[in-house]
Amino acid sequence: MKNKKTITTVPELSELEEELKRVKYQNRYKRVLTSTAGTLAVIAAVAVLIATLLMPVLQINGASMNPALYDGDVVATVKAADVKQGDVVAFYYNNKILVKRVIAMPGEWVDIDKEGNVYVNDILLDEPYLAERDVGECDIKLPYQVPDNRIFVMGDHRSVSVDSRSTAVGCVSEEQLIGKLVFRVWPLKAFGTVR
Repeated sequence: MKNKKTITTVPELSELEEELKRVKYQNRYKRVLTSTAGTLAVIAAVAVLIATLLMPVLQINGASMNPALYDGDVVATVKAADVKQGDVVAFYYNNKILVKRVIAMPGEWVDIDKEGNVYVNDILLDEPYLAERDVGECDIKLPYQVPDNRIFVMGDHRSVSVDSRSTAVGCVSEEQLIGKLVFRVWPLKAFGTVR
């Protein structure tokens, strides 16, 4: 039997240095990637919490708020207990979300004449946001006093809006309120505050 000599080659120093650099680069790349993914996950979770709890984003469906809001508009709301006359609010009604304008506060008297003019406490409302005045679907006895802890709401497109003028919807309680609409997000050409 012959003795075989095994010759092992030792990598050159430069090859080892290159391999070490490559391993360090891969480890650094993995750390940056993991850190970035973690940061993005936290940002996404915070954005979802804000959108759900503090500033819900809604899409308008229907024409009851024309010309202020149109079908397909995307709006941001802000939770607020201090709604006042003229504010546009979103609220829950029968597992749906409706968007209407606040007309009268608790204890105030609402009256609507044959031409669709709205009076609150015998004072004609200035409603520059309306395209037309209409009595619409109204089956409540007028003049009507808004119950305690409720608000009287109406859509801006009075001929098609079903709102507090109808006993089906009635006045809105604080528990039903989602919040005030503060600005329109979409479409971009109409981006801005909701009036």
